[in-house]
Amino acid sequence: MTEAELKTLPEGVQRVAAALQAAGHAHRPRMLDDAARTAQQAADALGIGVGQIAKSIIFRRKSDDAAVLVITSGDKRVDEKKVEAIVGKLGRADADFVKARTGFSIGGVSPVAHADLPVTLIDRELFRFGEIWAAAGHPHGVFKLTPTDLERLTGAPVADVVQAAA
Repeated sequence: MTEAELKTLPEGVQRVAAALQAAGHAHRPRMLDDAARTAQQAADALGIGVGQIAKSIIFRRKSDDAAVLVITSGDKRVDEKKVEAIVGKLGRADADFVKARTGFSIGGVSPVAHADLPVTLIDRELFRFGEIWAAAGHPHGVFKLTPTDLERLTGAPVADVVQAAA
């Protein structure tokens, strides 16, 4: 992606692209034709399984109002009790909180380049896949990575944070 092409991208995608470049990540953000606000929409647009989508879910930690980012596999649901056992009591994060703390709107929250560094956990279920895709700061933006790349880029621990299969 050239500098001129980068400047035409939405501001959030520019931040993600700069963070990825600074970290030496091999893949740049890609803009999809249609919005991918859900894991299923992103998977369909990319022609991959929904589990390969790294969803970024934001919670609000009650004790200090910190943003808590849980990056989970698109085919799994976060188990809030498991997350609370690691980081403390959680509350809901509304759209204004998400935008203020991350710099991204819901549907485009990237695992990197946040306005304020969140408390972050990575779902171990993502390691089922050799390749995953994450939001790149905009509902149309995504980027390719591996679960190991995600660990390196975020510095976050890997944990069991999803509901058990029924």
